[in-house]
Formats: sequence, structure tokens, C-alpha cells
Amino acid sequence: MATFRDLLAAAKAEIAEVDTAGAADLIAKGAVILDVREPDEYDQGAIPGAIHIPRGHLESQVENRILDRDAKVLIYCAGGVRSAFAAVTLQQLGYSDVVSMEGGFGRWKDEGRDWRTPVTLSAEQRHRYMRHLLLPEVGVEGQAKLLDAKVLMLGAGGLGSPSALYLAAAGVGTIGIVDMDEVDASNLQRQILHNIDRVGDRKVDSAKKTLTLLNPDVNVVTYDTRLDATNIMDIISGYDVIVDGADNFPSRYLLNDASVKLGIPVVHGSIFRFEGMVSVFHPLQGPTYRDMVPEPPPAELAPSCAEAGVLGVLPGIVGSIQALEVIKVILGIGEPLIGKILSVDTTDMTFRTFKLRVDPDNPVTYANRDRIIVKELDGLCAPGLSH
Repeated sequence: MATFRDLLAAAKAEIAEVDTAGAADLIAKGAVILDVREPDEYDQGAIPGAIHIPRGHLESQVENRILDRDAKVLIYCAGGVRSAFAAVTLQQLGYSDVVSMEGGFGRWKDEGRDWRTPVTLSAEQRHRYMRHLLLPEVGVEGQAKLLDAKVLMLGAGGLGSPSALYLAAAGVGTIGIVDMDEVDASNLQRQILHNIDRVGDRKVDSAKKTLTLLNPDVNVVTYDTRLDATNIMDIISGYDVIVDGADNFPSRYLLNDASVKLGIPVVHGSIFRFEGMVSVFHPLQGPTYRDMVPEPPPAELAPSCAEAGVLGVLPGIVGSIQALEVIKVILGIGEPLIGKILSVDTTDMTFRTFKLRVDPDNPVTYANRDRIIVKELDGLCAPGLSH
């Protein structure tokens, strides 16, 4: 009968191994790092960026966590034994370039190499965000970023409602809401943060009730005020991303200039009848609102939703896309709509993407932030924040 030593020797004969110096070199070259220790071991310290899958769950989870079977995968455990068996398993599952680290995390740590205590979630949070944790692009570290993030909603109306709901559900830790309106029965056709029992309530209060009932992890900060040049810098400062749900040009230009001055990305959304659009205006990485619309149109050419109407489900589509773009910006995943405009026409359900370039004549840029004067543009169209 084969002994454990025999099995280990057989496993090591089938795999490639590197010492800690070789492992560090592979990490520097972008290797995927896989930690196969138990949760209590992992929680006490790990190599930064490691994907954690306990050895006993490897077969059932690895294919959803490491999608590229041709990627260089560096596996480690506490001492180099479990990682050797894990390397054999990965090879049997079709991973073609797998390496086990000799000496494991113990030797890595003893040599003074880089390690840190991983971000941890409570048992309740692990259960709530389970589907996020299974995504390799999110995981525990990504979920922790969401919980630490601060997102400001400009408006608690048609676009702000679905955006806020999905961001709260995703676990965005702080959601600010700016709106000075009250709930009206005509809002309920599309503004799903509110309900008939709250007609006459302040929208920010109604929104806070809905979001805190959905997810107690979320701190909802309300601003029951008109956003203007005297308060916008104080309100938006400290937020990581802003969701623009305004339905008028003065608010959009005011937001653009203040956000560019502070370097805060804005996820813009707009809707009209059956059509909508989304873009990400990131002052540090691409074009902004003034690059798309250098000058506001006359009021007669910019009717509001109250004048032109809007299909109730349309802001649900556009607002949900805005929430998705916010999450992508926070986590640094995928390709956010920076320098792009996503247009949707729901009459024939077509989605089109257009390129948006920086206007060289636009003076309102982050590079010129010290010279930006945040001021209001009055008289262009009716004020308001809720589609």
C-alpha cells in the first residue's frame, strides 16, 4: 500500500515547482496566484492578489474563478504539500501551466516577502453577496471595495431609482441622494423607489426608507436641497462616483464643472420618450459632458420629460446600466463607457455605441481645474432633478 510520502513523491514528479524567489518572479510577470489553504489560515495572512480556494473545494470552484486554462498559475499552501496535490488536480482539469511553490506561505513570510492580512467579510455579508464572491472579477476584495465606496445620486427619480436600488443591493457602502422634490402620484409610473403610501413625502426620505430596508449595510445620506453653485462643491466632495439623473441642462453643466474641478467621474444618463443614453465622463481619463454638448440648446429645443413624456420602463433600463457602469468604475473591471456613448432605442430595441472625443477647444478640463469657476446657467429650461 502506498504511503503518504509515496503519494507526495508521485505528485511532485508530475508537476513543476519553484522556490519563493522564483514564485516572486512569476508574480511580477503577472501569474495568477492561487491560495489553497483553509479559511482560518488565509484570514491570518496571504500573498496580495491571491485567489483563495480551499483545497477541498478546488474541483468545484476553480473553473469559475480561473477562467483561462492557459494562464500561468502559481499555487501555494502553508508548506508546499497541499499545493503539490492541487497542481496535479489542476493539470487533470486541463490547466496547462501550473506551478507549486516550495515551502509555502510559511517560508514566504519567514523571508520577509510581501504579505498582508486579507479583507474579511462577516458571515452575513458572505451569504448576502455570495454571487458576487463567486465572480473572479469581484471576490472578497472587490466586495470590500464596494462596501467602502461612496456614490452620490443626483436625483431620486426615474434614473436614480433603479440605479440606487441596484447599487444598494450590490453593497455600495455609502449612497448620497440629492433631491428637493416630494413624491407625487404621477411619479409612480417609473420612480420605483417610492410607493403610494409615500405620496406627499420628501423623495429623499422615501428613498432612504427603501434602500435601508433593502440592505442595512448601506449608509444613506440625504440632501433635501436644490443643488446650486453655493453648495455643490461641499456636497459632492468625498464621493467616488456621481450618478447623474438630472433632467435639465443647468444641473448638468453645474455638475460637469464641479466634478471636473474635483476629478470625480460622473455616470451620465438621459431619457426621452422611448430613447435613452449612457456615458461615463471621467475627468482624469476621457471626455466630459462639455465635450459632448459644448453649449446648451435653447429651452424650446430641450423639452423635459414632463412635456414630452417617457415610457415608464425606459429609465429602469438606462438607470440599471448606470449602476453597472458605477460598479465597473469602482472595481476597475471591464471597459466602462469612457469616451463612448451608449444609445438605446426601445421601439426597435437597438443598442448603438458611438465614440466621444475630447474637444480641444473645451477649457473646462481637469488640467485647468484651478481656473474653473463653478457657476449656474439659468433660464435654459425648467429646474428639477427627477425624470
